[in-house]
Amino acid sequence: MKIICIGRNYTKHIEELQNERPTEPVIFMKPDSAILLKQHPFVIPEFSSDIHHEIEIIVKISKVGKYIDAKFAHKYYDEIGVGIDFTARDLQQQLKDKGLPWEKAKAFDGSAVIGEFVSKTDYNSLENLTFELTRNGKTVQKGNTSHMLWKIDELISYVSQYFTLKIGDIIYTGTPEGVGLVEPEDVLEGFLEGTKLFRIQVK
Repeated sequence: MKIICIGRNYTKHIEELQNERPTEPVIFMKPDSAILLKQHPFVIPEFSSDIHHEIEIIVKISKVGKYIDAKFAHKYYDEIGVGIDFTARDLQQQLKDKGLPWEKAKAFDGSAVIGEFVSKTDYNSLENLTFELTRNGKTVQKGNTSHMLWKIDELISYVSQYFTLKIGDIIYTGTPEGVGLVEPEDVLEGFLEGTKLFRIQVK
């Protein structure tokens, strides 16, 4: 399975990191070894002192597809959820400054939290979903899919032009503003429309 991530898909997040607004989706990948195993804590890696949380809506692909038209993209997934794209911000900045790929900062072991999945039919519209991340009980990130630069179906269509989507692939759709540092003993909880879909401990 592949983990395909979209960067810079929320305007306010682009602004908070002082990045350039893209004219098309920014794509990067994580290997399956990046998945944080269920019931395991997230262990801050030794190579970074600035690990940031980035909560995102995630989509699980349910059908093989290539060159998918956006109007048919809804047929290629049945479940959505929330997850975290952990980012070594200090390392990412070093790599960006040198014009190098981000993988060491984005795709390290345990950097992909995948919460419980729920049926997309539970919601009236996927283009107006509220999701949030709490850190030690306090909301630190809150977003709504209405603020996406590219909606879920548009992302699936775009990604499929480059990569064949296979059953079980996961797409991370971008993070809203409010990304920030995580520290040992933090408890992070992710919610979709008020329902908690993950809880993890930081070590």
